Amino acid sequence: MKKIVLLIAFALCFTALTYGQFALGLKLGYNGSKLTTNVSTIKSDFNSGFHVGAWAHFGKRLYFAPEVLYCMSGGVFSSDGSVTSHDTSWSEKITLGSLDVPLMVGFKIIHSDFITWRVELGPEVSFAMNKKITTDDLNPKIQASDINTANWYVLGGTGIDILFLSLDIRYKYGLSQLVKEASNQSFDAKNNVLLISLGFRIFGGK
Repeated sequence: MKKIVLLIAFALCFTALTYGQFALGLKLGYNGSKLTTNVSTIKSDFNSGFHVGAWAHFGKRLYFAPEVLYCMSGGVFSSDGSVTSHDTSWSEKITLGSLDVPLMVGFKIIHSDFITWRVELGPEVSFAMNKKITTDDLNPKIQASDINTANWYVLGGTGIDILFLSLDIRYKYGLSQLVKEASNQSFDAKNNVLLISLGFRIFGGK
């Protein structure tokens, strides 16, 4: 364990020296998510959640920005008609707790000691840690086992830093199928999320 910690510390120091600057901070915020599907008879409602985690910046004007976040997201699927001709109306809420790892590249459009304006873009890999299906239906259309454990996103956004505080607004688009198949039918469900974060720097410079 100590060797792993030392190895990570060495890697961080090496990267900081290579890119010239290193900053570390914490963040938390709100996220609104909506699941989409290719089934025309199924509706999807907006769902509110939260995220919390840590961020790092390696570099100056152009920088690398990895993060580790715990995110609560999901959505509600419902149908007034049917997925098959024998079904009645139904509704199911998916609650997903995930460990998200964004790996973004950013650029500081405005950069000063007091205020910085940033834009960021990059991929994210998300690992589903908790999967919950809430429904009154005795025969749920979607089971927790139907939700993929690893999912990929692309996300982009902008942020403003004022002294040690930061405000970020991002949107992430699901690239992989969160629910590929359920009830012996293709769902092709993807998760799209809006994130608004408040963070603060605990180490390093701007």
